[in-house]
Amino acid sequence: MTAELIDGKAIAKQLRRDLKQEVDELKSAHGITPGLAVVLVGSDPASEVYVRNKHRACEKAGIMTRDIRLDEDTSHEEVMQAVQQLNDDPLIHGILVQLPTPDQVDDEAIINAIDPNKDVDGFHPVSMGRLLAGQPGFVACTPKGIMHMLDTLDMDLTGKEAVVVGRSNIVGKPQALLLLERHCTVTICHSRTKDLAAHTSRADILVAAAGRAHMITADMIKPGATVIDVGINRMEDGSLAGDVDFEGAKEVAGAITPVPGGVGPMTIATLLRNTVDAAKATA
Repeated sequence: MTAELIDGKAIAKQLRRDLKQEVDELKSAHGITPGLAVVLVGSDPASEVYVRNKHRACEKAGIMTRDIRLDEDTSHEEVMQAVQQLNDDPLIHGILVQLPTPDQVDDEAIINAIDPNKDVDGFHPVSMGRLLAGQPGFVACTPKGIMHMLDTLDMDLTGKEAVVVGRSNIVGKPQALLLLERHCTVTICHSRTKDLAAHTSRADILVAAAGRAHMITADMIKPGATVIDVGINRMEDGSLAGDVDFEGAKEVAGAITPVPGGVGPMTIATLLRNTVDAAKATA
């Protein structure tokens, strides 16, 4: 058996197409152009590429973007001031601070300073609290994008065994809550889990988000399972690899995401989704 390939690029493209229509309607009906501000401190090459991709996607969807570029030695107080100015700007509906920032900047304090109504990354404690309580609010882009991918498979999630490998605030924890909200039975595994394979081999839905290349091998996967690989690991030869051994896993899984071209495109498309929703809330 060879697994169905879950094409994140194609799913994200359709989502962006739908968003373009929503943006056009928002502009014509209410005179509102969704605005996303990106705060980038320093010049980390990976962050530069990621920010550039976000801008390109926003432009295609008709979303206005604003770059706040700050020098590597910018103080924590100056970054806080930049965020506060964006909080007060009515033309900006979403604020994203590209992480990580340099050592002198307190990432947690910066995230906490963002207006929760503009927290399109879904990292603010208010956003996470709303998710935990089952209340409407912004959800972190990667797990929200993964749920959109699962929905395209037309799968009834009720009662499914879901295993999330990774417990970060950005992916693992919110992913588990979203799956729980959809009536899955959820297990969270992490670096200190004993006998990881005993858990992953039970999963109807397996989300690998630990940041360790090829840690999930074919013998750890339940035949026919849906495997979502969040990992993006740079190998010695410069190639990218996921947390799942793709070549082996695709012979066991029922459906699987590739790396690259799986979850990554959905993260950016979902950021646009959150930004448009933030703008709609002001109409």
